[in-house]
Amino acid sequence: MSEEKLRIHTRVSQEMERKISAAMEKDNCQSRNEFLEKALKFYCDYLAAEDVSEFLPPIFVHAMRGTIQCSEDRIARLLFKLTVEIGMMMHVLAAGLEIDASQLDALRWQCVQEVKKTNGGISFKDTLKKHEDD
Repeated sequence: MSEEKLRIHTRVSQEMERKISAAMEKDNCQSRNEFLEKALKFYCDYLAAEDVSEFLPPIFVHAMRGTIQCSEDRIARLLFKLTVEIGMMMHVLAAGLEIDASQLDALRWQCVQEVKKTNGGISFKDTLKKHEDD
């Protein structure tokens, strides 16, 4: 006993009709109605889903999560190492230089502006050249 179906009239472009015909063969649909009903069900479920990963193959989701986790771990390790090196540099400079708080604040403001201007692309060579020009 089949469910009573409503007739809905739609209009699609010729290009969309060609896409539908090509996709029908891939999905082994017997009619356009069957194909459109499957497509509409999929799209409605997609919109209603809170987790879009339900529509991706599980192996793909697992692989992507693994790749992202490896990247996060690597970045975290590199940031830790970089922070240690910067900390060492700060201690060496603080021990060897006499700089007051106002000079330090001015330098911090200058560096923040430079990082914003260069989008973080600061090199020692460029900084050295800038100081040589002054």
